[in-house]
Amino acid sequence: MTRASRVRRWSGYVVFAILFAIACAFLSNWQFARNEQRTHANGLIANNYHAPAVPLSELLEGTSGFDADDEWRPVELSGEYLVDEQLLARNRSHGNTNAYESLVPFRLDDGRIIVVDRGWVEPGYEADKPDAVPAAPEGEITVVARLRPSEPLPRSGRSAPEGQVPTIHVPTIAASLGGEAISDAYALMDSEDPVPPERPHAIDEPEQDPGPHLSYAVQWILFAVMGFVFIGYMIRTEIRAAREDDEEPDEDDDLDDLEELQRPKKPRRARRRDRDMEEEDALLDAR
Repeated sequence: MTRASRVRRWSGYVVFAILFAIACAFLSNWQFARNEQRTHANGLIANNYHAPAVPLSELLEGTSGFDADDEWRPVELSGEYLVDEQLLARNRSHGNTNAYESLVPFRLDDGRIIVVDRGWVEPGYEADKPDAVPAAPEGEITVVARLRPSEPLPRSGRSAPEGQVPTIHVPTIAASLGGEAISDAYALMDSEDPVPPERPHAIDEPEQDPGPHLSYAVQWILFAVMGFVFIGYMIRTEIRAAREDDEEPDEDDDLDDLEELQRPKKPRRARRRDRDMEEEDALLDAR
């Protein structure tokens, strides 16, 4: 193989390593961004989850404008449940099963309506609904709950049976309630006063797990470096093999030397007679 062909192939190796490094850099940045998001979410849990409860009007005055930094902040709600407007959020992961969460609109004393998630219930024998859902208390009540942002609609476009929702997409629920319904946040119940005789299972406190994103980001950087190291090793190996090929003797020369060694030599006496005959021929030619 000529040197030019080897250089072309090595150039292809380097281009491949550069493209691989670019892909690794993109994936590494994505993991760094995921790690920052997870760190921010953990910080909100640590700072807000056990904070003292404040009136909702201190954090949210109208029906929109929820500040994402107020996620998990406990708020105090005074008013009454709209018991007849209860909904169930389906396919919620609780108790190692696909449970349901009870969503009950709550009318505040100032007339606004906020969706309250009272907790989760087990799935029933029938596939599309639970066997029973503890009813929300009627009459004037005080609720302590934590604010949560609205969930997005499912990307798959899946729907839910009547009286249920596929996700807690607050704008959709607020549109069905009308009036002064809060459209960008809901409240995850912590306690009710007076305490009802029965309530759904409380939703567990979220874990503050940093996740593997930072280690994955570092791994992608190492993969990019390893790509260049591997390409360099391949090129060095080929250069060494080419040098060894150049240093090896030519097989044709070896064959000529072997034939010369194997060719029979004339006896010394025969060579001497030939020399004498040549000298006599030279004398005759001179005469």
